[in-house]
Amino acid sequence: MVKPLFKVSTPNEVITTLKDHLRLKEIIRNNIEEVNIKIALHRFLAEEIVASANLPGFNRSAMDGYAIRAEDSFGATDSLPSYLKIVGEIKMGVTPELKINPGEAVKISTGGMLPEGANAVVMLEYTEQIDDSTIEIRKSISPWENVVREDEDLKTGEIILRKGHRLRSQDIGVLAGIGKINVKIYRKPKIATISTGNEIIPAEGEPRTGQVRDINSYTLGACIEEAGGVPVYRGIIKDEVIRLKQEIKKTIKEDKVEVVIISGGSSVGVRDVTLEVLNRLGKPGVLIHGVSVKPGKPTILAIADNRPIFGLPGHPVSAMIIFDLFVRPLIRWLQGGEYNYNSAQEIEAELTCNMVSDSGREDYIRVFVYKEGEKIYAEPILGKSGLISTMVRASGLIKIGLNVEGLEKGSKVIVRLF
Repeated sequence: MVKPLFKVSTPNEVITTLKDHLRLKEIIRNNIEEVNIKIALHRFLAEEIVASANLPGFNRSAMDGYAIRAEDSFGATDSLPSYLKIVGEIKMGVTPELKINPGEAVKISTGGMLPEGANAVVMLEYTEQIDDSTIEIRKSISPWENVVREDEDLKTGEIILRKGHRLRSQDIGVLAGIGKINVKIYRKPKIATISTGNEIIPAEGEPRTGQVRDINSYTLGACIEEAGGVPVYRGIIKDEVIRLKQEIKKTIKEDKVEVVIISGGSSVGVRDVTLEVLNRLGKPGVLIHGVSVKPGKPTILAIADNRPIFGLPGHPVSAMIIFDLFVRPLIRWLQGGEYNYNSAQEIEAELTCNMVSDSGREDYIRVFVYKEGEKIYAEPILGKSGLISTMVRASGLIKIGLNVEGLEKGSKVIVRLF
């Protein structure tokens, strides 16, 4: 059901509405590709990874020393060493053919395969070679000490990585370790950006009085790329219902995008056409118009042809904050990940001044973070939401909650870092 105009919704209601109306499985079902793990970093798995064999697959030495039966070292000390016969040396990458019997030892390097009969490795520094065929051991070691067991890293059939997991460096390593060189991942979603407004001109243009360069296309495009999506730049559209409607339909059909972002034209005004256009594109149409967030209240959320369409405010600060709240986690969700807003790095800091906020909305304050001595401080950067320079100077954002009327100087705050 479409909400009445400017009956604001909370951020949680926006996310719930999006999840309730978007048929995610239809979007991602065929949105899968197989790639080499060399280019899979930070991508989301579209399959479950299970160990097909034990890792490392054999008992291997974790130290340079001698492979022995641990029982032959029991009771050994500096003053009362044990003496063992050297019966050979293990070559790296070679399966040993010899067998360790009681009272015997074989020289081994880190990573070497333990021979049959050996169940421990005594480190070189606790031994001394007496002659060509004898060593003395000056330390008692326990069974399997200094040894990596054949299934100690991974066991056959063990689930290593879940579907929807975002691959990290160490995950790439474990895939290589089990010989999984190609993996199925979700394709990066394509997100279109459209700037609207008769006053907007291309960034390379020279603005006349009353005109401004297009900031949002570039800002949002960079945000999309940073969040793991593929930006599709559709340029600037004048405040005309027919042209904007045609552009959105063309974008969806030709570029096959998963999401459309329109910046500008979301507030209530005689020249603002985004709301009218989004209600004409198809069902369910506009679901949200107005969010209890500052800056960013006049945000629109619509769904047409199972594609989310966001109408973001034209002010750059508002557009970036709304993107961070709703679109960034959506990009993750469209790749099989969690719809998780709290995925950015956060630090605790001390507020440097009092901040006032209206109850009933989430207030996002730009702050500059700095350190003095052992303390970290968050200094608010004040300015209107049309001033992109305030975002450039800021290190991150702090949130004043829905039912909080402000924060006092010295309060501990959580800074969501850019």
